[in-house]
Amino acid sequence: MKDKLFDLEGQVAVLTGGGGVLVSCMAKELARRGVKVAILDLFPEAAQKVADEIARAGGQAVVVKCNVLDKASVAEAAAAVEKQWGRVDILVNGAGGNKKEATTSPDLSFFDLPVDALKFVMDLNLLGTILPAQVFGQIMARQKSGVIVNISSMNSFRPLTRIIGYSAAKAAINNVTQWLAVHLAQNCSPAIRVNAIAPGFFETAQNKFLLRDEKTGQLTARGNQIIGHTPAGRFGAPEDLLGALVWLVSPAARFVSGIIVPVDGGFSAYSGV
Repeated sequence: MKDKLFDLEGQVAVLTGGGGVLVSCMAKELARRGVKVAILDLFPEAAQKVADEIARAGGQAVVVKCNVLDKASVAEAAAAVEKQWGRVDILVNGAGGNKKEATTSPDLSFFDLPVDALKFVMDLNLLGTILPAQVFGQIMARQKSGVIVNISSMNSFRPLTRIIGYSAAKAAINNVTQWLAVHLAQNCSPAIRVNAIAPGFFETAQNKFLLRDEKTGQLTARGNQIIGHTPAGRFGAPEDLLGALVWLVSPAARFVSGIIVPVDGGFSAYSGV
């Protein structure tokens, strides 16, 4: 017997940044639950590997090249998804990340951070969330239903040292999530929901340079400090985000909108003492 609270079979999901470590895991889980998955990424080769894995497992997935910072590119991707499956029920705004040049270090002070690097990080995370929400939100508005899940970060609540642009952008995503939840419900349909997931520390391509020594692979001082302040005693694994995702996009969360869900192994609860 199917659990109607978490039944997603037959729905259509779009995931930006779908070739990345965290979002690819989300795509595979949604496909496993019978969702038709559109994997959007600027690098279709990475996305294709995910789609092939989904297909081998018996799921349905298509790859669409998309630049989330170009609204025309996002619109083209949306047209391709609608042509393929006729609707969009779920949007996961997973495109984002940090950049080494936008991060302070002993060799690069805050006063010398390049403007173009800061702008890139802010745009990728913030505009890269807003533009897909504009385009795919219009489809949901026509349907009078849909769910958007943004990917925030625990940095949005308590900014971490060194990563000023990334922390600020993720804080803005929290605000956008709440604003959009109200706007779409009041102006389009109360059956359109918008929430966010705020991961704690997960190892990705964008932050690995902060957590591990490039040559030895051993934890850096910062990496050890993070583990020491995480009651779970480890970094998060991509699979740790799946429960929150499935809950937020399923009927089980039909009265949940405008929230940011922390998934951080207790990091935010620990005072350090």
